[in-house]
Amino acid sequence: MLTGLWGARWRRAGDPLDGTLGSLERAVMAVVWEQPEVTVRDVHARLTRSVAYTTVMTTLDRLYKKGLVQRTRIGRAFVYSAAQTREELEAAVAGGVLRGLLTNGSGAALPILSNLVEAVGRQDGAVDLLNELEKIVRDKRERMERERKDPS
Repeated sequence: MLTGLWGARWRRAGDPLDGTLGSLERAVMAVVWEQPEVTVRDVHARLTRSVAYTTVMTTLDRLYKKGLVQRTRIGRAFVYSAAQTREELEAAVAGGVLRGLLTNGSGAALPILSNLVEAVGRQDGAVDLLNELEKIVRDKRERMERERKDPS
């Protein structure tokens, strides 16, 4: 574990949602993502750690208020479903972090982009990942040029 700016905790690798969700919230979301619809009872039964039923209920309510799950009342109970897939949530979190880091101007972006390329280069299949990154950049550049030529 690394300690970054302002005492923030950064992990070298692992769950990208670590900084966004608490450990119980991540465990609950993992159960919610497994099934199209779940109740508090379903989640409570599927958790691998011992947690009070009311704690699971409170956690699902908190996730609902954060917009991460949707719920529908059926009788006296709520049925919960994920508002987004795990991949969509990870993309939204990563996009928000990057937008926040890039708001300081293009000069501040260079170290971020450089670190991204370095991190990609250290992964298994780095050449394929770098080729994909290059394709994404090329496609974005082409779209921007088309929009600049025809802004309508």
